[in-house]
Amino acid sequence: MQLSTLLNALHPVEVIGRSDIEINSIQFDSRLVGVGDLFVAQSGTSVDGHTFITRCISQGAVAIVLSNRDFLASDEKVTYILVKDTNEALGLLACEWYGNPSKHLTLVGVTGTNGKTTIATLLYKLTRGMGEKAGLLSTVVNYVDDEAVPSTHTTPDALALNALLARMVEAGCRYAFMEVSSHSIAQARVAGLDFDGAIFTNLTRDHIDYHKTFDNYRDTKKLLFDRLKKNAFAITNRDDKNGMVMVQNTRSHIYTYSTRSLADFKGIILEEGFDGMLLNINNQEVFVPLVGRFNTSNLLAIYGTAINLGFDKTEVLRVLSTLEAVNGRFETIHSPKGWTAVVDYAHTPDAVDNVIKTINDIRKTDSKLITVVGCGGNRDKGKRPMMASIACKGSDQLILTSDNPRDEEPADILNDMVGGLTKKELERTLVIEDRFSAIKTACTLAQKNDVILVAGKGHENYQIIKGVKHHFDDHEVVKQCL
Repeated sequence: MQLSTLLNALHPVEVIGRSDIEINSIQFDSRLVGVGDLFVAQSGTSVDGHTFITRCISQGAVAIVLSNRDFLASDEKVTYILVKDTNEALGLLACEWYGNPSKHLTLVGVTGTNGKTTIATLLYKLTRGMGEKAGLLSTVVNYVDDEAVPSTHTTPDALALNALLARMVEAGCRYAFMEVSSHSIAQARVAGLDFDGAIFTNLTRDHIDYHKTFDNYRDTKKLLFDRLKKNAFAITNRDDKNGMVMVQNTRSHIYTYSTRSLADFKGIILEEGFDGMLLNINNQEVFVPLVGRFNTSNLLAIYGTAINLGFDKTEVLRVLSTLEAVNGRFETIHSPKGWTAVVDYAHTPDAVDNVIKTINDIRKTDSKLITVVGCGGNRDKGKRPMMASIACKGSDQLILTSDNPRDEEPADILNDMVGGLTKKELERTLVIEDRFSAIKTACTLAQKNDVILVAGKGHENYQIIKGVKHHFDDHEVVKQCL
């Protein structure tokens, strides 16, 4: 593609050199740069891409996108494109390179702290259940129609993201649903995408290690709605105190959902058990194989989105009744001994609280709840004592263990969690660093009608210890213990 064509997507501060040159590919990783490539020098959180410009030129790069004038040089063989923000530039260039695929799809983004994966995935399944071709970009797995594509991030980098969207267009997909993380918004990975709709789930403490303050975290999420076009739709959770804040500056059509108050899409739980619940959604009853008030909210967001996409209400409810839980989201495993295990991805204080409340609403009065939970390393330390406290208050027995310690010492993480417990709470708390042993202990302690919650990892099939990935699957361990 001609560099001059790519430049149409940007608003460069200055272009030094020729623009009538052919570009072979766009790269932001200096190790991948080859002859005829354009290199985008991103200023990352730990590495500054500008320091690799000289190396990229020696490897054959013919164009450099940069934001720091100190790295400009006079080289007749290289074109320099000076921009204000190289992260945003990469997103805009990626869209142009792949033919702006989001403009050929009905693209819906889902953002919030919890529920993104469930909503995006079930929207994908519902749309396909309605006979339409669709794509999915999620934490667990990506889909190009019915082709599964492994997922490495909640939201991929701009090049990978647009490449996947382009594959969806080529496969004949009409719709695409994607999780939009706060990191991806802050790092402009979604720059240039044409969203037709956006959903807000909820907002609780998460990623403070990256955003520094809760306000920064909230305002970053809000940008997705601020940037929506006029004819798009925004669906927000009225039950969350930040629900209306998210849409206060949007130009799009606003819709609300709620389990507690008046809203465009209202849901009430009529009956509930571990195998599903009977709901009333906008005065229509439907049984769904999911449980919990949090899933009721998720289903309302899905229902509201489907209505906005023009699907028939009766057909939407019919397909909703067939949708099963997403991998690692309140998945139940029943023991021959009569106890039930719930495997859930809950890894924030609010998510743990929601899952525990749901279990306590369902389980029998003479049963006990045994919760196994840990916290990830190299992440927000402030939520560790909070998670331990919430888990202990809602459980009869608490077992603290490792999650993904990453580069931290597991014992240090556990000490942070223990710091959130009172002396009385410590009396019904076990600290077992090895996660396998912790889950096995919970299964040994469980009696008939008891419930074991294994929280934190959900769909993940690995543990990261000292920077090394080891195979570990909570589902597998629970089934081994059966």
